[in-house]
Amino acid sequence: MRALTWQGKHDVRVETVPDPRIVNPRDAIIQVTATAICGSDLHLYDAVIPGVQPGDILGHEFMGRVVETGPGSTLKKGQRVVVPFTISCGACFFCAQGQFSACDNSNPVETQEASELLYGHAMSGLFGYSHLTGGYPGGQAEYVRVPFSDVGPIVIPDGIPDEQVLFLSDILPTGWMAAENAQIHPDDSVAVWGCGPVGLFAIQSALLMGAGQVIGIDHHPNRLRLARDLGARTIDYRHSHVLEALMEMTGGIGPDAVIDAVGMESHGFSPDNLLDAAKQKIGIGADRAHVLRMALTAVRKGGRVSVPGVYGGFADKFPLGALMQKGLQVRTGQTHVQKYTSELLQRIMEGQIDTTFLISHRLSLEEAAEGYRNFQENQNEWTKVVLTPG
Repeated sequence: MRALTWQGKHDVRVETVPDPRIVNPRDAIIQVTATAICGSDLHLYDAVIPGVQPGDILGHEFMGRVVETGPGSTLKKGQRVVVPFTISCGACFFCAQGQFSACDNSNPVETQEASELLYGHAMSGLFGYSHLTGGYPGGQAEYVRVPFSDVGPIVIPDGIPDEQVLFLSDILPTGWMAAENAQIHPDDSVAVWGCGPVGLFAIQSALLMGAGQVIGIDHHPNRLRLARDLGARTIDYRHSHVLEALMEMTGGIGPDAVIDAVGMESHGFSPDNLLDAAKQKIGIGADRAHVLRMALTAVRKGGRVSVPGVYGGFADKFPLGALMQKGLQVRTGQTHVQKYTSELLQRIMEGQIDTTFLISHRLSLEEAAEGYRNFQENQNEWTKVVLTPG
């Protein structure tokens, strides 16, 4: 089959690789009909996430049709399914509590040690990501093996276009969980750093949850326009002092909740962020935590901090004093996708949520390298790329 493989920093290639096969009874094989490039994929593209190896198949946002099943799968051949990017067994301590992205059984024993050393515990399995998370082949391919297929995939009724439901695989539930983690109350002011795909879905979700005002912070004019189209107020950080603007927009109190939808490769011109960027560029650490530092400073006393943005290592000059002295609550983590897909699918079918506004470019799988390059270099115009195999 044809699949997009990682070969090194800023080097991804579509190559012919072996077809996937059933390995375990609960496996299924999916023929991919649509897949997308995620902002998290750019962390791999930029080589700032450890544990990626040449030849790894990328991609964790995908859907398709079932073409083969193991005897323990509950799926049937021909069904259309969206596959969560989190691989979860459904039966361990964490899955039983709905914490699917903390699954204890989806990261193979041979790849657990590295994440145990880095994070203190073995991470759960993720499609198309690091060997810290199992090294599973991803969905930017013609076919993919789906472990625990009786737990993860959600069956999509015929008649609903792929593009309306594709983002159930990751960024829509990620934005929803980000807003949920912000514990939004009626009339709250919520500030969202980053008007990329997750940030925009966090804005959409926060408004659906009853926020009084949502403020999107970015510097790309088109992304800021999309945020306004959803009903948000916006701040262009190139032309405004963000902290002063937020205080003015919240009556001098500060936002009730803040969401960092940027993560480890934040932009900005503070000395701390420039130092982080230099360290990251030469491969000696630190996550660029400029946005997280700003969010912790901006949120009101007693406020809530939600962090869906991906961080992979360590952050210098973390404002621990602000976190403690202001009495802040912080919630973060990989998304428990399986917890949210049924509700969000229903909201899509009822017309409460639209996801297609985000798609700016549609390419074939063979054009994936172009998609990655432009998604990384031209983020104002390239808001979301959908790839179609075949």
